[in-house]
Amino acid sequence: MDYLSLEELVRQLSDLEVALLLSLVAYEHCLIETTGDCIDDLAQELALICSNTFDLSYSILDCSSATSIEDIHNEVLTADARKGQERPSYFKLKSGSSSNVSTYMTPREREHSRSPAPRSAAPRSAIDEINVVNIIIAKNLNLTDDDVQVQALQLMRTRKLATECGMLNAPTEFLFIPLLVRETDQLEPPLKTHLNEHLFISHFHSPEDGYTYLEADDWLSDGQMSASSVIHTPKLPQKTSARVSTTMMDKLREASESVTTSAEVVRYIQDIVVFLRLSRAVGGGISARANFQFARLAELLAPLHGIDYLTPSIVALAARKVFRHRIVVTAPGDDRSLQYGSDLAAVSHVLADVTPDSILDGVLALEPPI
Repeated sequence: MDYLSLEELVRQLSDLEVALLLSLVAYEHCLIETTGDCIDDLAQELALICSNTFDLSYSILDCSSATSIEDIHNEVLTADARKGQERPSYFKLKSGSSSNVSTYMTPREREHSRSPAPRSAAPRSAIDEINVVNIIIAKNLNLTDDDVQVQALQLMRTRKLATECGMLNAPTEFLFIPLLVRETDQLEPPLKTHLNEHLFISHFHSPEDGYTYLEADDWLSDGQMSASSVIHTPKLPQKTSARVSTTMMDKLREASESVTTSAEVVRYIQDIVVFLRLSRAVGGGISARANFQFARLAELLAPLHGIDYLTPSIVALAARKVFRHRIVVTAPGDDRSLQYGSDLAAVSHVLADVTPDSILDGVLALEPPI
């Protein structure tokens, strides 16, 4: 396996592109967080990454407390499904109404739509038809009702969504990205527990991190031009992002399966999990699924660093990406020491400044194996 080519690839990608790459290779989904004034620009940047870097179709969902299940059904459809004349009414956007969704047809889909179907080809059944886009970018999904998040969870888990009028089927290369605003250490309001549990990794994108595609073409919104002026230098040549093919993703998937782990590093992984579960500040979130994804992400990160074995630093990086959005900080009233006579005011003082990041900092301060 040529690990050097994988390492060279990741050097050409931005942090956002790497997050999407890892999720697509693992057949999992990821959480992207940012500040409130950046969410619109970041949604457009992610859309450009989907089409330019991965050549995949996408849909941007602008969610709110008023978003309904029918809105989700309409807005995840591919361009071909929208144009179908035999679809039920909810498969088509209502004429004359404004839509909060933005869809994109890849060059491969566009070419296919122009070419007549072979006469000898047998028609696909409705249940096998792929009618959902490759990547769904759901802005402010945490503001929606429980029923909407349950529908999103069903689509994430099974790549299928049963409706009264038919079955929605997502492709194999499918990625659901909740794009949320986080202004404090904790997401408010949080995503529902079961949906959050099925998010492979989380990534916070700061305005200072920049936008590979938007800055290259001066597409930033007016509100972001001043904020990004410190990092935007139009006179300098802009970074050209690499294109990631399905062959390269298969190559990374295959390379991760041959990554080896020493007994000491296995013990280090187990220690991190145990210390997180025993931390008085952790009220939950360190599940068996999280542990599996922790090891899986570490195996995927190793080839991207040009090696075929796990190191403590790679394990620590994987822990931050997998556990940060899952950690539930204990409320002072739920602290276990209160059962043994601790004072609630003292416990509240101790836990006042605790965040998922500070918990991970403390746990990862464990002495790693040499």
